[in-house]
Amino acid sequence: MSRFSGKTVIITGSSNGIGRSAALLFAKDGANVTITGRNADRLEETKQLLLKSGVSEKNINSVVADLTTSDGQDQLVNTTLKRFGKLDILVNNAGAGIPDTTGAKGTDQSIDTYHKTFQLNLQAVIEMTKKVKPHLIESKGEIVNVSSIAAGPQAHPDFVYYSLAKAALDQYTRSSAIDLIQHGVRVNSVSPGAVMTGFGEAMGIPQEGFKKLYDFMAQHKECLPSRVVATPEDIANIILFLADRKLSSYIIGQSIVADGGTSLVMGTQAHDMMSILTAP
Repeated sequence: MSRFSGKTVIITGSSNGIGRSAALLFAKDGANVTITGRNADRLEETKQLLLKSGVSEKNINSVVADLTTSDGQDQLVNTTLKRFGKLDILVNNAGAGIPDTTGAKGTDQSIDTYHKTFQLNLQAVIEMTKKVKPHLIESKGEIVNVSSIAAGPQAHPDFVYYSLAKAALDQYTRSSAIDLIQHGVRVNSVSPGAVMTGFGEAMGIPQEGFKKLYDFMAQHKECLPSRVVATPEDIANIILFLADRKLSSYIIGQSIVADGGTSLVMGTQAHDMMSILTAP
C-alpha cells in the first residue's frame, strides 16, 4: 500500500513549481489531491501531468480559485469534502513577491503592495487553517506551510514586504502548532532558498531573469555554497516528509531550511540582486 493511500490533500498554488511537484508526489503515493491556482491553463497542465503519470482522474480535484478571497477558500474546502469525504493534509504553498505597481523598491513601496503581499502570503494561510481546522481535528491531520529563507534574520531590502510576511508566517507556524497539537494536528513548514520555479513571473520578472540570478548564485560560493539550485521536487520531498506522520511524528512547529547552505553565509546581499535580475 502506498504511504498516503486513503489520505486527502489540498495543495494551494499547485499550478506551477513546488506545488505542482508536491501534487504529483502525493498523488503517485496514493493520495487524493485537490490542486488549485488562478491560472486555468497552468492548472490544467498540472492535471495532465498527474494523469500521464498514471494517477486516476477520480483522485484529482482541480479547482480554479483565488485563494485570497473567502469564496475561493470555501470552494477549495467544500469541493474537496464533497468529492473525497474528508481532509487529512493541508499544504499552504501559494505565495509570491508582489511587485509594486509604481516600480518602487525597498521602503518606497506602497502600503497597497504591503497589504496585497500579506493577504496572499500570510492572511490566506490563516484563513485556510481556520476553515480546515475542524476537518483536520477529525482526521488527526497535518499542515505544512511553505515559507522562505527570506524570513531569516538577514535583511532583504529588495523584497522587504515578502520577507516580512514570511517571517510572520514562521511565527504563525510555531504558534498554531502548539494550539493545534492538543487536538492531534501537527503544523510544520519548509523554508526554501533558491528554487527554479515560476516565482519570478509572478513578480513581473521573466523566467530568464531568475535564471540569470540563480546562475550567478551557483557560480559564487558566498551565495550558494552547494553550487546547486534546487528543483521543485527537492522541496516537495520535504513537504511529503513533514506530512508523513510515521516519519516525522515528533516534529512540531518547526521549519526545515532547504537552501544549499545560503542562509549560513548570505553573501547574496553583498551583490545588487535587482540589477542581475533585470540585466539585458
